[in-house]
Amino acid sequence: MSSNSNKMGLMGLTTIVTVNMMGSGIILLPSSLAATGGIALLAWVVTAIGALAIAYAFAKCGMYCTDDGGMSAYAEKAHGKSSFFIASYTYYVCLVISAVAIAVSCVGYLEYFIPWLKETPIHTFVGVISILIITMFANVKGAKITGQISTITVWGIIIPVLGLSIIGWFWFDTKVFEEAWNPHDISVGSAIYSGMALTLWAFLGIESAGANSGTVENPKRNVPLACMLATVFSAATYIASTTVIQGIIPNEILAKSDSPFGLVFAQMFSPLVGEIITAMAIMACVGSLLGWQFTNAQVSKVAADMRLFPKIFGDVNKYDAPFKGMMIMLAFELLLAVMTISPTLLKQFNVLVNLAVFINMVPYVLALTALGIIMRQSNVDQKEYKNGIIIGSVAVLYSIYGAYSTGEEAVFYGAIITLIGYFFYGFIASREALNNKVSS
Repeated sequence: MSSNSNKMGLMGLTTIVTVNMMGSGIILLPSSLAATGGIALLAWVVTAIGALAIAYAFAKCGMYCTDDGGMSAYAEKAHGKSSFFIASYTYYVCLVISAVAIAVSCVGYLEYFIPWLKETPIHTFVGVISILIITMFANVKGAKITGQISTITVWGIIIPVLGLSIIGWFWFDTKVFEEAWNPHDISVGSAIYSGMALTLWAFLGIESAGANSGTVENPKRNVPLACMLATVFSAATYIASTTVIQGIIPNEILAKSDSPFGLVFAQMFSPLVGEIITAMAIMACVGSLLGWQFTNAQVSKVAADMRLFPKIFGDVNKYDAPFKGMMIMLAFELLLAVMTISPTLLKQFNVLVNLAVFINMVPYVLALTALGIIMRQSNVDQKEYKNGIIIGSVAVLYSIYGAYSTGEEAVFYGAIITLIGYFFYGFIASREALNNKVSS
């Protein structure tokens, strides 16, 4: 009995998974979806079903495969060592892109307090790179500080989003919502397609749900159940909050807003409340950025420890933080920020989100297609295997459609980035073959 006394129960795990998932992913989505109209909200329904399947499949992978590397370790089970590298590499690239997208979100909310940031694209760029530099250097004192900051700051977006989902209906105007429903007269299929990548972006991070099954009571039951409950709760909150905004703020105003949650709370209550919510959103962005940058540094460190990334990514400072790897990652983030400068902040955000989602679907597909062999090797019973294969197949097919929905430009550049990864792996495989030859 004492062995379970310090383990986490179902509600504790569900809360952690929810907090990890919600982060800052939704912070600019109401404005991005408004560009299509309220009809784009239908994408949430498809995304929620796909996210549930992904959550379940990753929970099963995490339960039965405890090797270091997360998604990369799952992928290796089915596709060999090259897939460990490709999964790590593409996930690394995805998080670099995501970091810049989050910094863009943060600047959107900072513009309320610092109007200079929105005067020109160059001013916006200066704001983005400043945030990236500040948060990266805040990470150099290791996981403990980063974890403490992120745990507090994430509530800066969860509280407004959840609060709007509950109380916002008192300000909801059906006439405003109806006018915003389909302003461009597009089909349902086109609307879902246009919103798919944006809504999927809000669920990125779901892959970490089953990573700590060893710290949970009755993990066979509680890990998949917590993943499902957290995903359902997050989906319901996302759908409610983005729907209620469409019924409060006129669509043409919402589509141009760089701080939609600050805007809606200012209209519901007062400009002061809007300013407080805007400040909380900035806080959430900073905390989320800290967490994702540190996570990415750890992804590259694990790969370096396995000699799949250059050794420099594995070097740590006195705080056990991979400082050199962080500086390389910062250089990539700043380069990407330069390459994606756009006339409007929302356009830059959408470009980054589409590319991040496509790149992230590569390790998703590699990892999720390994579920069958992971369960076979764990000797699960036939019923569990069959259920896992069915749900896992839905997750894979949804991930492929999610990649398709990012659009031609994201697919084109994402495919090139992935192929460059295989180019790098050719040298790694050659080196390993030489080492094996010498050792034999």
